[in-house]
Amino acid sequence: MIGLIGFFSHLAAAILFAGLAIWQVRRPIGGMQRRTLALAFGLTALWALAVLLAGPAGVLGRVAESLRNLAWLGFMLALVERGRGDARRPSIIALYAVVACIIVAQMLMDLVPWRVPGSPQLIEAIFFVLLLLRITVVIGALVLVHNLYTAAAPEARWGIRLPMIALAGMWVYDLNLYTIAYLTNAWPTGLFAARGVLMLLLVPLFALASRRNARWKMRISRTFTFQSLSLMAIGCYLVAMVIIARTLQLVGGGYAPLAQITVVVGMSAVALVLLPSRRVKAWLKVKVIKHFFQHRYDYRVEWMRFTDTLGRPGEDAAPLDERVVQAIAEITESPGGLLLLPDDNGALRAAARWNWPSLDAPSQAGDAQLVRHLEETGRIVEFDPLRADETAHAIEAALIPQWIRETPAVWAAVPLVHVDRLVGVVLLARPWLDRHLDWEDFDLLRIAGRQVASYIAEARGQEALNDAKRFDEFNRRFAFIMHDIKNLVSQLSLLARNAERHANNPDFRADMVATLKSSVDKMNDLLARLSQHNKGRAEEARPVALHALLDAVAAAKRPLHPVQLDGRTDIVAEAHIARLEQALTHLVQNAIDASAPGDPVLLRVDRRGLEAVIEIIDHGCGMSAEFLRTRLFKPFVSSKEGGFGIGAYEARSLIAAMGGRLDVESREGEGSRFTVTLPLADRPAQPLRQIERVRA
Repeated sequence: MIGLIGFFSHLAAAILFAGLAIWQVRRPIGGMQRRTLALAFGLTALWALAVLLAGPAGVLGRVAESLRNLAWLGFMLALVERGRGDARRPSIIALYAVVACIIVAQMLMDLVPWRVPGSPQLIEAIFFVLLLLRITVVIGALVLVHNLYTAAAPEARWGIRLPMIALAGMWVYDLNLYTIAYLTNAWPTGLFAARGVLMLLLVPLFALASRRNARWKMRISRTFTFQSLSLMAIGCYLVAMVIIARTLQLVGGGYAPLAQITVVVGMSAVALVLLPSRRVKAWLKVKVIKHFFQHRYDYRVEWMRFTDTLGRPGEDAAPLDERVVQAIAEITESPGGLLLLPDDNGALRAAARWNWPSLDAPSQAGDAQLVRHLEETGRIVEFDPLRADETAHAIEAALIPQWIRETPAVWAAVPLVHVDRLVGVVLLARPWLDRHLDWEDFDLLRIAGRQVASYIAEARGQEALNDAKRFDEFNRRFAFIMHDIKNLVSQLSLLARNAERHANNPDFRADMVATLKSSVDKMNDLLARLSQHNKGRAEEARPVALHALLDAVAAAKRPLHPVQLDGRTDIVAEAHIARLEQALTHLVQNAIDASAPGDPVLLRVDRRGLEAVIEIIDHGCGMSAEFLRTRLFKPFVSSKEGGFGIGAYEARSLIAAMGGRLDVESREGEGSRFTVTLPLADRPAQPLRQIERVRA
């Protein structure tokens, strides 16, 4: 019964597929797709006829099946080539050539038992090799069917859906058939007979697909190419393991089990060591891109990743400067990067880093000449050629800092240019697979650098706008305070006028004293709130005895907190006395606020060369490096509860206006050291006049 079903189903399949082939040949349109489809129909009919005549396990049937598979692969390749054009022809041919070569090897192996006489063990070995080759072919063909459908344009999928379903059904049946044959060590004749029935069921699908005759447009994705190669590599790996284990079983004798275990464990260990390696993955990716694609980058994917990294929302997102480094570094698969930003003097200083804690960059990472060079040229600098031959790149090599030339891990520099102005430089770490940058890298990095520069410029502009808004809010608060002062002045004016008439009245004098005390308390409160923003009238710089000035500041603060004064008493600096006293008061008060009750604040006066040095030292809570770098001297940023964040900002501004500078050293949990540096005076100090103390 099964034999009759197999006979008539294969006969009907041969007739129907032959009819489909003739129909395709007679159609006037279709070009290469029509011809390859007609050839596939014809060889499928020939295969059904060969199975009918020689049996499913005969050599003629097996060879005809290989020709059928080759024809359908040719039809699929024609679909891909039509939509994709010739830009990636070598890569697409290579994908299909791998499966085609296995089919050819299978056809050659089908002839071995009839041409080379041998022992039963050899015949059995050839049988298992043929089964493994057929399983490999079917798996590879199914992978190509899947990727062909997923790579098709959405509007073209309706045209290839039916033939892809039919081919997938044909090869899935073959996969199950050969897997059962391998497990049972015999040809399953019942399944071979039922295959004719399956082919009859597939005829309507092929006929409808031929009727549609759509102009299929294809696009090949890098992702699916990598998936195809990965799946085929895994399949080849498993087939190789099975072949080696089976061969050892046939020829190994008593040592076969030990040899099989050794081979399997060894190959598994090699796979586990190599596959997780970043360097191996990078090497494989470079080789695949080099041999299968025209361009190094998938620009759509790169740009989506790039913009997602830069514009990542949420409270848990890294700061913008760090995301900038990550977005640039991931383009070249660099494991880390460092962002350099120009300072007020035009030099480059380290601002943020991503995955590169080991890089020890100096405080001044690049001078103003390097900034001007990168600003004018916008050139991406690759450091390896400069290190290899500085004479050939003498001009640029002279501008590169010595620390970069002596650090091989620093691979390249990407300037961030916004409207002909350099807003930063990203230093890239050497990628896992070392290579030279090419024109495609330069083009993509240059465009990405300009995009990043616009993000940074926009962020800086937004920060300036926010500062302006804060100043506006502060001005409004100041207007309210001035209104309170006006009320106090009005109240005191009224009191002064009444005093002329009622000065001799004891009750009036008592009320006047109470009113004066209340007004004084209110004005002191207002002064305490406004004094750090009231610079007063400008005065000329003159010699100031620093020890006497610090003694006056310390005396005002000692009722609130222990303050110690140390150092030289003969240091005279050129300064504005009121401004300097105001700045020192801010710094001493900040030190007191950061210290625990009873921990003294130390004031020290010294001399370094031609400069006078004042140190304010506390052993309080300290500040983090990130706070020092990004927040300490910004207005309206304060670490104190309810603080305005103006003190440190104003102190530095006051000291800078006198030609000095303010430096800070701090560690969390250990304390802080504020160092005020001023120019020495070339004349003796005048007597210190009475300084109006700033109340705490």
